[in-house]
Amino acid sequence: MDEGKQPVALNGDGDEAASAAAHEALVSRLEALLAEGRGCDDPVLLSQLLAALHEARREAKSARLRYRELFNAVPDPVSLIDTDGRIVDLNIAGEKAYGRPREQLVGRLVHAINPDLPDDHMAPVLEALARDQTHVVEVYNMRQDGTRFPVEVHSARFVDGAQQFIIAVARDLTRRREAEQNYNALLSAMDKGVLVQDHEGRVLSANAAGMRLLGIDEDRDVTAGLHWQDWLVVDHRGWPIRFGEMPPLRALKTGKFVQSTLLGLYHVQRKQLTWVTATSVPQFRPGEDTPYQVISLFSDVTELKRDSALFLRTQALARIGGWEWDGGRGRLYLTDETLRIIGRSDDPPVNLEDALMHVVPADRGKVEAALESVLRDGGAFDMEIQMRSPDGRSHWARLIGQSEGRAPMTARITGILQDITQRRQIEEALRSQARTDALTGLFNRDGVLTELERRVAEGREGVTVVYIDLDRFKLVNDLLGHAAGDQLLVNAARRLEACVGEQDVLARFGGDEFLVLADTRRDPAAGERLAELITRAFGEGFRYAGEEFTITTSVGLARFPEHGKTVQQLVNNADAAMYAAKHRGRNTWQNFTPELARQQHDRVQVEAQLRRALDNGEFRLVYQPLVDLADGRVRSAEALIRWFNPILGEQPPDHFINHAETTGDIVRIGAWVIQAACRQMAAWIAAGTAPGRIAVNVSYRQFLNEELLQVVSQALAENQLPGERLELEFTERVLIEDAPDTVRTFEGLRQLGVVLTIDDFGEGYSALNYLRRLPIHGLKLSQGFLRGVPGNDSDAAICQAVAGIAQALGLEVVAEGVESSAQREFLLGLGIRTGQGFLFSAALDPDALAAYLRQNGDAPLHG
Repeated sequence: MDEGKQPVALNGDGDEAASAAAHEALVSRLEALLAEGRGCDDPVLLSQLLAALHEARREAKSARLRYRELFNAVPDPVSLIDTDGRIVDLNIAGEKAYGRPREQLVGRLVHAINPDLPDDHMAPVLEALARDQTHVVEVYNMRQDGTRFPVEVHSARFVDGAQQFIIAVARDLTRRREAEQNYNALLSAMDKGVLVQDHEGRVLSANAAGMRLLGIDEDRDVTAGLHWQDWLVVDHRGWPIRFGEMPPLRALKTGKFVQSTLLGLYHVQRKQLTWVTATSVPQFRPGEDTPYQVISLFSDVTELKRDSALFLRTQALARIGGWEWDGGRGRLYLTDETLRIIGRSDDPPVNLEDALMHVVPADRGKVEAALESVLRDGGAFDMEIQMRSPDGRSHWARLIGQSEGRAPMTARITGILQDITQRRQIEEALRSQARTDALTGLFNRDGVLTELERRVAEGREGVTVVYIDLDRFKLVNDLLGHAAGDQLLVNAARRLEACVGEQDVLARFGGDEFLVLADTRRDPAAGERLAELITRAFGEGFRYAGEEFTITTSVGLARFPEHGKTVQQLVNNADAAMYAAKHRGRNTWQNFTPELARQQHDRVQVEAQLRRALDNGEFRLVYQPLVDLADGRVRSAEALIRWFNPILGEQPPDHFINHAETTGDIVRIGAWVIQAACRQMAAWIAAGTAPGRIAVNVSYRQFLNEELLQVVSQALAENQLPGERLELEFTERVLIEDAPDTVRTFEGLRQLGVVLTIDDFGEGYSALNYLRRLPIHGLKLSQGFLRGVPGNDSDAAICQAVAGIAQALGLEVVAEGVESSAQREFLLGLGIRTGQGFLFSAALDPDALAAYLRQNGDAPLHG
């Protein structure tokens, strides 16, 4: 393409200039006509037209000015490019960045500022824009003097009437690259060894100092060169330390820092002993309580260990520089290392006041208070302080002191002073890493909460918390595996990044939840538009391993300060709004409202009362008979829980059970139900009137709890019941929560003789594979499918399919919600023998069920 080709003009500049010139000519013509008095039948009208044309001219000029001011207000270099890759316009930041005036670049190909671009560089840009996506690439741009600097270029579509342009924003990456280089240089230049290990203690990497201290050549891979079996590790007394007791493994096990531990590393083959001090720092992934890796810092202290008795004296307090303050004599003793740390080797402090002058004023008061406390009451102190050398340089130190007596003339404090500047620098770098989600590269939970806390503390109005949850993510994760789930989260993060603005903060909040801090200061409705944009962005399906699946989003919004004045309130209220959107059918968004606040208050009140309900004896059980559909005789009974609270009154089970599962209280409540139902069954047996067995609903949360088998075994033993007298009903969700543990729990219950039934079969995941592999006795046909029979063909077909599956696998089928004789006859026609529902009886208290049994008798059990 011809380099000298003229660029297409924009309405904001070229077309507007032409329009303004036309207006100017028309105004001049009209002025001439008026001046000559010709063609002016209506002077008033012509005057109005002249005024309108003047106004149009002013507006056109104003539009050009607004465009130019907005374009130049962007702090990053912005280039407007046509589809051929030719520069149409450049803002002031671009002129400064490239060191060239706009006039030298407009009309030239972008190779003028990026000569390394290939000839077809526009193809991927136009392809991304055709998909309504932003194209992002990292390249090196060139200044007029030929120097290059790294940039991240974001290209987006810009349509001006019938013309299409690309607006490219170049973000200078120089500082970020320098920070990365400085971090790597810091690790390389450190004289302390740095060792990174995974959650099992396997070595992942080490810096140059670490390789040198461990005797590994720098050109070797540390994982191949380091074998723990070649080393004998001892503590400061020379006693061997097992691998699991070493500082990194202790940090992984406890999740806490293990600081300044003296270790002796004896290499068996080289017969070489090296003494080191090691500090191990565990690292956690967002939302997890277990460390996934540990970073250890260690220094060679072999010479110090051998040097003098002073090191032996101070090693228990941290071992670096020693000091002693004799309060009785007012004398201060400092070792050479301490003098080096404070920068007074040539001019030692003569007294304590002189030494304390090197502590920054902000920390000096707490040091003086600690010294006075130890001199007065004994004991010890350990603190990290900031110090300033005589040359003005600032550094961090750890100050430790311990009393050696409080008698007159013997009031002494002995301690150590350790330079921890490098450690603090590394900790700060680790904290920065800890604020980033390793999978998506976004802020993590801690990072976004810290940023939200800062904005709230500043009282910055116009912050909207946008809470995003991926609908049906767990199903995809379970069916396709965690690799598919991770890829989905990465792809979802990229889609969300394309939605948020430059001033917004996007984070992965945990699991399949994301959080956006939307800047809505100038536009209060920006949060709602962002939520709408997010829901639309997930309209297109995801693909993985040849499979395509749809994932939508439920989005909740809460604004500061209207919907909350603290970080916790804002997040909780946005979360509540998100759940409201999910309850409305998913794939939508919801603002936080006073009604949601009331519901949230009610939920908190229910959960608060629910925690005390079991201890206060507020629960009771009622029992609904399960009968033989052919003759109406009772075969068994299902235990159903009821809750009456003195404050809240009678609460429906479908209300409080959901809360109990959310809070985890269902585990204790479920154990009580099993015990109470077994106790009632034993009482019925003793009275001579009892159903064949008692059925109890078990939550998936109880199956995840390792104590379920123990709870059932104990309830049967205490009430002297055989296992076949108890039936446990569970939903299909149990089947996919944790397959290995589920199988073990089922086998244990089967060995006790307990009958196992899937409740509401067909409403959940319908994992038919588990019907074949697990020791299940029966299925309960969901009441939802029974309502339409026999008239509804679809419901009838589902009932027939469930009955056919059960019969083929030798499983018993129980029908719930039988309310009419027609339903009863239909079920009998399918071969279903057992049912429950209002056609026979509602739930009854224990005495009423005993009377019902005496009236209707009992039927033998099958299966």
